[in-house]
Amino acid sequence: MLTAMQNLGEYVLSLLREMGRMLLFIIYALYRIVRFPGRPVHILKQINFIGAKSFFVIFLTAAFTGMVLGLQGYYTLTKFGSEGMLGSVVALSLIRELGPVLTALMVTGRAGSAITAEIGIMRITEQIDALETMALEPFKYLVSPKIIAALIAVPLLCAIFDMVGIFGGYLVGVKLMGVNPGAYFHEMQKSVEWKDVYSGMMKSLSFGLIISWICCYKGYYTTRGAEGVSRSTTAAVVMSSVLVLVWDYFLTSILL
Repeated sequence: MLTAMQNLGEYVLSLLREMGRMLLFIIYALYRIVRFPGRPVHILKQINFIGAKSFFVIFLTAAFTGMVLGLQGYYTLTKFGSEGMLGSVVALSLIRELGPVLTALMVTGRAGSAITAEIGIMRITEQIDALETMALEPFKYLVSPKIIAALIAVPLLCAIFDMVGIFGGYLVGVKLMGVNPGAYFHEMQKSVEWKDVYSGMMKSLSFGLIISWICCYKGYYTTRGAEGVSRSTTAAVVMSSVLVLVWDYFLTSILL
């Protein structure tokens, strides 16, 4: 019993140390962004990597998500004779919830894992130590540009996701199932308010911060060689995805 309690106490202390180190990491990263955000060319390079190179996977995911929403929404609404509300169902589902969350999950899988692996490899090959030895700030070159780029790219990708998803729902609902196009867009315009768009943008902005924070942190503190890089990458993707879903619940309860 004493050994079990000791092991539990050590686990709790290690968890608290990890949480404290993560908090200090993001505080210092934000401080460096405010003081020395880094060269614009580095930020643009990361925007291209996180944003532009994620466009194709976001486009495909959004198109088929909107088409599935259009199909399922149509068959559900026909039971109540409310096919004209399809535009509202598709738009509100995408703008408030599915757009920000699925965008964040796709960016985590495509760009977040690569960010962790990149920084992790630099750690185990002692490139970060070399920067520190030369009195160069690693955060300025490795962390700050990625966080700034994620804060810019993820909301833009979310906006693209929403538009493509709405058009996908239009293709299925109007062109395939025969919903009146005027009713589709009229009900959408009538039901979608500014607070819905604001809610979705706030979520995508915070998700961008979560993804860049967790992925940079896991890569920065990678240990134990190639095995450590693989573990850090897996942990970063899992933790980022879980935190996105948990934070989505809290933000939804606050912004409703």
